[in-house]
Amino acid sequence: MVELKISNLSASVEGKKILKGVDIDVKGGEIHALMGPNGAGKSTLGNVLIGHPNYVIEGGSIILDGKDLTDKTPEERARAGLFLAFQSPISIPGVKISSFLRTAYKQLHPEDKVTVTEFFNRVKEHLKLVGLDESFMSRSVNDGFSGGERKRFEILQMAILKPKIVVLDEIDSGLDVDALRLVAEEIIKYHSKEVGFLIITHYQRILKNIDPDFVHILVDGKVVRNGDKNLALKIEEEGYDWIKE
Repeated sequence: MVELKISNLSASVEGKKILKGVDIDVKGGEIHALMGPNGAGKSTLGNVLIGHPNYVIEGGSIILDGKDLTDKTPEERARAGLFLAFQSPISIPGVKISSFLRTAYKQLHPEDKVTVTEFFNRVKEHLKLVGLDESFMSRSVNDGFSGGERKRFEILQMAILKPKIVVLDEIDSGLDVDALRLVAEEIIKYHSKEVGFLIITHYQRILKNIDPDFVHILVDGKVVRNGDKNLALKIEEEGYDWIKE
């Protein structure tokens, strides 16, 4: 069974300790929401999970399906099945989306002998599902994209690259109501017993479209509350001050 175990994870950036012992288990079939005020360490957790070189793990472990990824490279983590949709996706001028996706897929799924035509037909299908035109195939990665287009392209990557554990860092920011609906539909469609989700969000916006099984509240680098979707609703109504008290 798919399982990501984040155990007592501590990490720093530029010498400042941000995560202070985070424990979260995400199993296949589960949708977890990680919420918290600005500066709590939510995006730091996403970057640490994917192996961003600016973040230093000071303790704890990241284990996916029994494999310790704590000291592994981002490429090794991706091959193990870990995926992060970035809060602020970067542009890569000169690298076409078609080439980017094809190369990434071949690296992650070398056993799949899908033909070029079949693969690009698959990409075109998912482009429509996230509300992007087929012309994006020939555009450079995120180059000249709006904020919403960048977020939809992150979801396209998820659908095409087929990870086991999906970490979505504020995927709802920058999306209008219609785009948010399309993104939520694609997330729900990809969700299965073989895939676990960790949705990092500041507000409950995305959670109005997707019901989480578990909700975790991160404050000052620590998970201080665990609950179900009712916890997210309380945050929506009362904010975070009651937790800080």
